[in-house]
Amino acid sequence: MLMNALRLFWVSLLVTMAACAPARVVAPSLEGRDLREYLSARNGISEIETQFSILFERNDSDMRGDAALTISKNGDMSLRVYSLGFLAMEVSSKDGVTKSRPHLDKGRTDLLTRGLRDCLFWWDVGDYTITDEGARYVVRNAEREIWLNKKTLLPERQRIWLDDDKELTVSYSDPEERNGVWYQSKIRIELMKYSVTLRVKEMAFRA
Repeated sequence: MLMNALRLFWVSLLVTMAACAPARVVAPSLEGRDLREYLSARNGISEIETQFSILFERNDSDMRGDAALTISKNGDMSLRVYSLGFLAMEVSSKDGVTKSRPHLDKGRTDLLTRGLRDCLFWWDVGDYTITDEGARYVVRNAEREIWLNKKTLLPERQRIWLDDDKELTVSYSDPEERNGVWYQSKIRIELMKYSVTLRVKEMAFRA
């Protein structure tokens, strides 16, 4: 009797834990869809508004916070980062002129301007070639190289070449969907000694 009761207890516990576990989000399969057509369909998005948790890392130090970002296809942007409820950083860019408070060096400025713009508007590539590499497509032009999952057509990683021969690298995971648009909700951007990891909470796409 005791053994049966213990078995029933463990079975009910496992069932409860399984019911409470978050469901794994799986992006729909788009395998077979024309990739150029898919990229072109996203070109109607001109602005992205998003909120995310953010982790800045530099060598052995880090800073965590929450951020709100509005960014346009042309690179204009407004970023606010809060830590412990207080405004810790502001970055804005308009017509190629970037302002920040506190002042940021070039590495962090590139990470938070070019890095955010190209990692979010990853489909906005011109004059590109496509290579089929088994489970992935590689989309490449003179400035960027993007690996797309062949089934979901979502980015998995990206390399961005900067003017000063430096290279931004981006990795993506954890697909989510908002209003019919799928995106990766975890993004890590790296440049030299700096890295930024984003965990997207909200994402809105504007035409």
